[in-house]
Amino acid sequence: MTRLRKLTVVGSKLGASYRGVRVVFCSMIFSVIGRMTSGILGAALFAAAGISAFAQDDAAFRYNRLLGRGINLGNALDAPREGAWGVTLKADYFRLIRKAGFNSVRIPIRWSTHASTAAPYDIETGFFQRVDWAIGQALSRNLAAVINIHHYVEMNQDPVQNLPRLVELWKQIALRYRNQPKSLMFELLNEPHDQLDDERWQEVFPTLLKAIRDSNPDRIILIGPAYLNTVDRLDKIQLPPQDRRIIGTFHYYKPLQFTHQGAFWLNDSAPWRGTRWVGTPQERKELRNDFERAATWSKQNHRPLYLGEFGAYREANMEDRALWTRAVAREAEKWGFSWSYWEFCSEFGAYDAAARQWRQPLLNALLDKE
Repeated sequence: MTRLRKLTVVGSKLGASYRGVRVVFCSMIFSVIGRMTSGILGAALFAAAGISAFAQDDAAFRYNRLLGRGINLGNALDAPREGAWGVTLKADYFRLIRKAGFNSVRIPIRWSTHASTAAPYDIETGFFQRVDWAIGQALSRNLAAVINIHHYVEMNQDPVQNLPRLVELWKQIALRYRNQPKSLMFELLNEPHDQLDDERWQEVFPTLLKAIRDSNPDRIILIGPAYLNTVDRLDKIQLPPQDRRIIGTFHYYKPLQFTHQGAFWLNDSAPWRGTRWVGTPQERKELRNDFERAATWSKQNHRPLYLGEFGAYREANMEDRALWTRAVAREAEKWGFSWSYWEFCSEFGAYDAAARQWRQPLLNALLDKE
C-alpha cells in the first residue's frame, strides 16, 4: 500500500499486499487430495476452467500453495525509518502470526532510503542486518516470506534515471540471500505507477529479473502489473514464457470509497466516510467478476496468482470490514490464489498492538472462522 502520493482513479485499487497439498490435474478440473498443514481445506481449489496439465509440477504453483494465507508486516520496514509510522517489528509478531494459523508474511521494505544515491548504491550494513533478522524470524517459524522493494518513489517519478540504482539494489539483495531457503521469495517492485506505466514497466522488469536470476536462478519471483498492481491491468503485462518460476501478483481495494474512506493520505476521501459494504448481490457480483477475470489471466498464462494486498481502512464500520474481508479472501481461495492481508497492526490492522490482541472479527474473516 502506498501512503504518500497523489492518486488518480484508474479502476481497481487506487489508493493505497497451500502448504503440503498435492494437486492432481484432470482434463479441465482438478481436486485437492491432501490436507493443508494449517487445516485449511479447499482453499487451494483452482477454477473449474483449470490449468494446463504441464503445470502440475511447476514450482511456481507449489510455492504459491506454500504462501497460502498470509499477512503484510506493513508500515514498519517500508516507512522512511522503521518506527516512523508507528510500527517496529517484534519477534513476538511472527510467533502470533504463525500461531493464529497464517502460512506466510509479506515484508514490505523501503530499501531506497537505506542506500547511497551514487554508484555502487551500497545498502547500509545495519539495515541489511535488520532485514536478515526479519527474514530469520519468519523462516524459523515455518512462515514463507516475500520481500520486495516498496515505496521507491523516485523510480515511479523518473524510471530512466533511477533504473540503474534499482538494478544494483536488486543485485545486492539477491546476492545476500542467494543461499536462503526457497520459501523466501522476491517481489520486484510494489505498485508501479505514475511514469512507470504499462509500456515502461514492460521494458523495465526484465532487466530487474535478470539482475536476480544471475545469482538466484531458481528463486520464486513475484511480478505484478503497473497502475498500482491493479487487477484491471493484469492483461497488460507479458511475462517471459521460458521462466516458470514466476508468480503473478495483484492488489485489491475495490470499492475504493469503502476501503479507503477517511484515509488521511488520499485526496478527497473524507466525504466517503460512512460508506457501507453489506454484501448485496451486486457488490458480490462485482467482486466475483474481478476475480474471475484474474483467474482467466492465470489460466491463459499458466501462472499462479498471489493477492499481495487487500484490506479496509480503520474508519470503515468493523462489521462491514469483516464482511468484505471474508468475501475477498474466500473469493481468492475459490480460484486458487494465495493471499496476504494488508496489514498486521497499523491502520488496516488485524491485530491491535496497543491492546495486544487480535481484532477478532477480522481474524475470523481471514481464517474462515465463525
